[in-house]
Amino acid sequence: MTSTFRDERNARALARLRKALPAIFPGALLAHARARPFTPPTPRLAVDSYWRNHPIRADRLARALAAKSGAPPGWTWQRGARSAQGLPGGLRSPPAPYREKPFARGPGHCCVCGQPVYRFGWHVDAWGDGKPNRNARWHGCCVVAWKLWTAPRTYLRPLRKLQGRLCPATGKRLLKSGEVDHRMALHRVWRERRDTPWPALLAFWGTPNLQVINRDAHASKTGLEARVRAETARVPALASVAS
Repeated sequence: MTSTFRDERNARALARLRKALPAIFPGALLAHARARPFTPPTPRLAVDSYWRNHPIRADRLARALAAKSGAPPGWTWQRGARSAQGLPGGLRSPPAPYREKPFARGPGHCCVCGQPVYRFGWHVDAWGDGKPNRNARWHGCCVVAWKLWTAPRTYLRPLRKLQGRLCPATGKRLLKSGEVDHRMALHRVWRERRDTPWPALLAFWGTPNLQVINRDAHASKTGLEARVRAETARVPALASVAS
């Protein structure tokens, strides 16, 4: 006998969602919510569910929104111990000027891309009232994009699908043991591309620089990068000894 629990639960959630919906609500979000195995019961949860299930789209949109904002005047990419200034402590987090206290735009603006945040964490003023949500500091898409940038292994499945389930390093079928890799290692981005204008830098943490490759190919690539990095560090040391 088939359980009716999910059907009953979804009927209650859909009724609650419809009751909470404003007069204007993006149709794609509503269609997504109704197609989920478990219907989100509030508009905000519908938005969150939409972006969690479309991480590649979230990455592209977050970078496009950041391009609209551009880097704030006087900002430069810096690294340091994580402190009250909001500087990233390492290279796993991308440069994010609007997360740094001197450049933050405050409530109602996204701390990732700097653009206004509207109802339910949406990135467009679909309601036409021109009022950002003063209680919000993140777009729904930027939350998911940030997770993709800082923990790409979590999104192994959509990344595999994006590249047609082929290993870019070998051209062969991508095995289940495939691993997420940055095409250009992040330490090279810091050393060689540090002066790239923001937000073009974000692409090095996003899908343009991410790939899933087979484990053996990943190990070979990592070993080669380590040798090159060691040689690069050794040359200045030898030069200083010779002088």
